[in-house]
Amino acid sequence: MLTTEQLAQYRAQGYAVGGTLLAGDALAELRRRMDARIAALPAGHRSENMASLHYDDPYFRDLFLGTAFVDIAERILGPDLALFTTYAISKRPGDGLPVAWHQDAAFFPIEPMATFTLWLAVDDSTRANGAMQVIAGSHRERRLVPHDVDHGGGSVLPLHLEGFRPEQAVDVELAAGGFSVHDPFILHGSPPNRSPARRCGITIKYVSTSVRLDRGFVSPTGFDWRGVRLYHARGARGRLDYVN
Repeated sequence: MLTTEQLAQYRAQGYAVGGTLLAGDALAELRRRMDARIAALPAGHRSENMASLHYDDPYFRDLFLGTAFVDIAERILGPDLALFTTYAISKRPGDGLPVAWHQDAAFFPIEPMATFTLWLAVDDSTRANGAMQVIAGSHRERRLVPHDVDHGGGSVLPLHLEGFRPEQAVDVELAAGGFSVHDPFILHGSPPNRSPARRCGITIKYVSTSVRLDRGFVSPTGFDWRGVRLYHARGARGRLDYVN
């Protein structure tokens, strides 16, 4: 599911577009499940912020721990794997919020930073409806850029790079059911959705079971790392604690 050429691009550029993970009935089921979750959101709760889909839904948990998904993780991180976090961002048609420029590594209290993001497209993700953008190669220094905190609601994420205006951004466009992968240090974000088409995607993060997790980390995002649930996915269990 992640070819040698795609893996080489991931290493060199910090991202790669893979093939199709879900199609036909499997894709239809994913979209039905996401439609239902969005419809069940409380009044006033925007659909750009849906964390931890797999905690209370065996469908998502089994999907993300399935062979096809974990095989991709093994190609990048090696054989000893845990499911770390999941997060759905569904940008509504017309007024979907942007995702400010950031690095994923700024959010994670793990050492070493042995993780990556698998981005699963529920809908077609295009330049017109706010596809993710990346700065190719910006991961190479393995260095965190200082982030600012803004809870003003203008972006899906409260951590962002103040004043960052990229000139060489690459649009990571995907068909529904397709996936991309990106490095935790790559600079990335996405513009608002002003189109008539929804743009829904799910970020799925795996870690090597060799990492150390600081559950006492106080996150400016409000995420409670004391309660994060880790799911063993494959190989050696390491020193992490799991719910399975």
